[in-house]
Amino acid sequence: MVETKPHLGWYQPHSLPHFDSPEATQFVTFRLVDSLPTNFANPIDRMELNRRQIERELDRGLGACWLGMSQIAHLVQQALFAFDQERYRLWAWCIMPNHVHCLFETIEGHRLGDIIRSWKKYKALRANRVLQRDGAFWQRDYFDRFMRNEEQFGRTIDYIERNPVKAGLCRHPIDWKWSSARFRSGE
Repeated sequence: MVETKPHLGWYQPHSLPHFDSPEATQFVTFRLVDSLPTNFANPIDRMELNRRQIERELDRGLGACWLGMSQIAHLVQQALFAFDQERYRLWAWCIMPNHVHCLFETIEGHRLGDIIRSWKKYKALRANRVLQRDGAFWQRDYFDRFMRNEEQFGRTIDYIERNPVKAGLCRHPIDWKWSSARFRSGE
């Protein structure tokens, strides 16, 4: 049994601010350690760049793209499913070759950072074993945005599930194996 903790509200543990609140629906992006060019590595530089620029860079598929390997993508997808309905409610997700998008609602007593840390920690160890490597797998920080209304919620699901199409990886959202679009369509 995981100990529940009080939520933190607005906080900034690393370079990006985060919002942790019970029953907040969050859009989160976390990425592989080598997924952005080195000029994006400095948090100050990243803050000056517009979010769309960063998204374009991620969609270019830079880095080793370990998440493009079915065995690694499957590990990550299983992590997303692991505590669905217990610690969070998973609404949408997409595992891209070098980053992950997900939309979920936190459940009282389960902090945003703890949820993401649990996804990343265990799967990084397993993925590194599969890849026969050591070292950092995920970028330390993550991006999150809480949903303010139903319209934003719907647009975010559409963005997440269309990301592989936008990146040129498939023609239709349901064609991407590592996304909620296939589940939503019943395939």
